[in-house]
Amino acid sequence: MTRPLVWLGRGWQDLLHQPLASLAWGALVSGLGALILAYGRHPYFIAAMASGFLLVGPVITAGLCELSRRRDCGEPGGFEDSLAPLRRNRKGLTEFAQILLLVSLVWFTLSASILYFALGEVAPAVTTTVWGDVMLRLSVPQLTAYIGSGALLALLVFTLSVVTVPMIVDRHVDASTAMHTSLQVSLRDAPAMAVWAVVVTGLVIVGFATGLIAMVLIFPVLGHATWQAYRDLVY
Repeated sequence: MTRPLVWLGRGWQDLLHQPLASLAWGALVSGLGALILAYGRHPYFIAAMASGFLLVGPVITAGLCELSRRRDCGEPGGFEDSLAPLRRNRKGLTEFAQILLLVSLVWFTLSASILYFALGEVAPAVTTTVWGDVMLRLSVPQLTAYIGSGALLALLVFTLSVVTVPMIVDRHVDASTAMHTSLQVSLRDAPAMAVWAVVVTGLVIVGFATGLIAMVLIFPVLGHATWQAYRDLVY
C-alpha cells in the first residue's frame, strides 16, 4: 500500500533529470485547467472541460512516460523527443482517446439530464450561472447525483488507465490490450490502487487550490510516477 509513495519519489527524480521538458507539459496542463476554473460555476461547462481534459490527458501523459522510458534506456530526452509517441503510438493512443470519448458522452448525457430535471433546461444561461452560481439552485439530492455520477465515471477511467498509456508507449500494444491489463492490475493490487487514487486526487486538488500554479510541478511528477507504477506492476 505504500508503493505509490515510491512511485512519486521516482517520478520526482525523473522530473529532476529532464526538468525543462517535464515542466513544459505541466505548464500546458495548467493552461487547460485554467479553462475549467474560468467557468467553474457552470456545471455544463465543467462537464465539457472535464470531457475535453479526458481526451487530451492521455496524450500529455504519454509525453512524460516517454521521457521516463528514455531515461531508463539511457537515451537522450527533451521536449521534442517526448512527442515521439504521437507518431510511433498514434493508433493505440487514438483508440484509447476514442474510448474515453464514449465515457465523456455518458458524462455529458448524465449532467444534461440532471440539469434538465432540476432546472428545466439543459444549459442554464451563463449570466445566471457564472455570476448567479447555479449550484445554489440544485437540491442536495440533485447535487449528490451530479457529483456522484462524475465520481463513478472518474473511478472507471482511473481503473482502465492506470498502466494503459505507459504500456502503449513501451510495448506498442493496442488500447484494448493495455486497458485489459490495467483492469487486471487494479483488481489484483486493489489496496495499492486505492492509495494511488487518493494520492492522485489529493495532489490534483492541491493543484487547483493553488490556482493551478502548483499543477505545473504536480502533473509532471504524476506523469512520471505513472511510468514508475507501470514498471512495478507490469514491466
